[in-house]
Amino acid sequence: MTQTIAPRVRTLVLLILAVAGALLAGAAPVSAHAALTGSDPAQGAVVDTAPSQVSLTFSEPIAVGDDSVRVLDPKGERVDKGDPANPSGTTYSVRLVSGLPDGTYTVAYQVVSADSHPVAGAFTFSIGAPSETTVSVSAQGSDDGLVGWLYGFGRYVSYAGFVVLAGGAAFVLACWAPGARVRAVQRLVVSGWLALTSATLGLLMLRGSYTTSGKVGDVFDLELLGDVLQTKTGAALVSRLLLLAAAALFIAVLFGAYARTADAVEPDRDAEDDGGGDDGGDDGGPDKRDLTFGLALGGTVVAAGLAASWAMSEHASQGLQAGVAMPVDVVHLLAVAAWLGGLTALLVALYRAPVETPVGRDAVRRFSRLAFGSVVTLAVTGVYQSWRQLGSWSAFTDTRYGQLLLVKIALVAVMVAVAFLSRRWTQRLADARVSEEAERTEATERAEEAVRAEEAVRAEEAVRAKEAVRAEATQRAEEGVRAKEAVRVKATERANEAVRAEATERAKEAKQPAGTAPAEASGTSEVSEASMAVEPPKASGASDAFDAEKAEAGQDSVRAAQLARQRAAAEAARQKRLRDADPNRFGLRRSVLAEAGVAVVLLAVTTVLTQTEPGRTEQDARAATAASSSASATGQGSGAVSLTMPFDTGGKSGKGVVSIDLDPAQAGDNALHVYVEGPDGTPVDVPEVKIALTLAAQNIGPLPVAPDHVTTGHWSATRVQIPMAGDWKVEVTVRTSDIDQVTVSKNAQIG
Repeated sequence: MTQTIAPRVRTLVLLILAVAGALLAGAAPVSAHAALTGSDPAQGAVVDTAPSQVSLTFSEPIAVGDDSVRVLDPKGERVDKGDPANPSGTTYSVRLVSGLPDGTYTVAYQVVSADSHPVAGAFTFSIGAPSETTVSVSAQGSDDGLVGWLYGFGRYVSYAGFVVLAGGAAFVLACWAPGARVRAVQRLVVSGWLALTSATLGLLMLRGSYTTSGKVGDVFDLELLGDVLQTKTGAALVSRLLLLAAAALFIAVLFGAYARTADAVEPDRDAEDDGGGDDGGDDGGPDKRDLTFGLALGGTVVAAGLAASWAMSEHASQGLQAGVAMPVDVVHLLAVAAWLGGLTALLVALYRAPVETPVGRDAVRRFSRLAFGSVVTLAVTGVYQSWRQLGSWSAFTDTRYGQLLLVKIALVAVMVAVAFLSRRWTQRLADARVSEEAERTEATERAEEAVRAEEAVRAEEAVRAKEAVRAEATQRAEEGVRAKEAVRVKATERANEAVRAEATERAKEAKQPAGTAPAEASGTSEVSEASMAVEPPKASGASDAFDAEKAEAGQDSVRAAQLARQRAAAEAARQKRLRDADPNRFGLRRSVLAEAGVAVVLLAVTTVLTQTEPGRTEQDARAATAASSSASATGQGSGAVSLTMPFDTGGKSGKGVVSIDLDPAQAGDNALHVYVEGPDGTPVDVPEVKIALTLAAQNIGPLPVAPDHVTTGHWSATRVQIPMAGDWKVEVTVRTSDIDQVTVSKNAQIG
């Protein structure tokens, strides 16, 4: 079965990458998060006299450059002068040259929204009457094309790297301490760090081209890179790189000192024995506990900082309740990492952990509890984010953001269902644990008995060899003694014979006294030869036997070591086969693999969501357009100055559009009309509408105006005194309930 694991994983990864690529490719045309909600002159408007400036109003603050707003005459020549200005709020204007002739003019803009995404578009207005124009209003945004695709892919890789890095480390610290020694888990976490670091560097290089020209050649433009470093997004990317340096130190300690403290920890123990704590619990002593606490605290701080690098530069940093939305977004990202990253680490552990360090029931149970807490956190923070980005139930189906959010919710539901199956497999694995441990114990005992029997046989053979050597040496010694005795006996016999001969000779000497000397000398010579003959032989055979015994013992030890290694490898392979053949563990593997596959697609959808215009913004833009059309049809907006501003008080029925008509928009008396409409363009009444006029250049105002209610959705005021001409700020405060109100503003040129 293990031979089919790698192809299955490769096939799943290829399918997932294909889905992710399709999602990322489809996200490019709708990556803008700031929407154009109004302009002066309005889109398609025909004005009698040439305006002195063109004003654009967006749904959120934007960043503008020298050429962010261009105005082109019918021949395609620029008629704007100076850099774009930001007179107030989210309104941006560019002045025009004087004496413009009649005809159709094109306004093209390319800006960067406050949540870091480029916004490009164009519209036309006419002076006197429409005319032919050589300018095309359809233009490709800088986020389209190769650079835009690469930037989107880099965002996906950065999210995936953060999830694997933070979630994998959390899985080791909170669920499976022995995993710090598993090479596959180490490679997983380090791969997450490498992916996040490389993606962040890539995004930093691509950022300048992504927000300006969209050309591949501008990726290495150092001047653009310097401009990027001065922006909020550039600062966030640099901060992320600094935090990744701290994360590298965290990884070194986690897989270094912390891994060494886990050497003596059992792979899996009963949760009741350790109180449900970490594997290793208190067994490592105070030093182990202090190290674990330090890693947990430091890792949480680094992970929160990395998550904040997204929260402080994207959706959460703009719009309603940004001060609340940013920490909520950080918690949301941490919960995503703990769930999806921990799931990835569990998958790697189930498939790649060595036999001697298997991931056990208790580790899976701990992760199950961690995942449950993460899902609850995701649900709470997700509901808040959905309300903040959508604002109404209709936005779920009427906007692309809402539709993608429904897909994300469905994927989360599928993951939760698969996770429930994983919990069932975990319980079955726990039920089968007793028999598995008994079998493991029996196998260990059999192996120990075989080793003991082999050692006994080797010891008995060694004893027999030693006894044989001793017997041989003894036999040789006895033979030497017998030979010596024989020589001694022979020598004695010869000596006796010599004595007898000497006695005979002496008897003869009585007759012949001169014959004794030769006999004595001869006897002495023979005794000396006999004494030399009885010298015992040297025991050279015993020494050779001991050398042979030593050589044989050395060969036996080498063969024993080889045999022990072979038996250990065979036992490890047998245990791996038994573990892989376990239907409960196999079912757990498959369910976790399916859960991880859904998680990768879920992460791709989440990446697309971060590049998609929020539903609330999209609906506000539609409402502003509808209000402009309605004003044209009803005569509303016929004043010399007409301003349209979407509002959202955040409460029930708190969204709509307020329009201001000021006529004749000159110094002196003026008539002012206020129109309030709902998101669908129908007139609505609100408890209170207040107007204030301010000329900041002359330090005049705010001048309050209290309009009278005329009819549904219509208020008016006459004899509104404007003391002098200038660029006046018009502020409108709309109250939709006792506690829900908001103030919106635009600038208008008076006189």
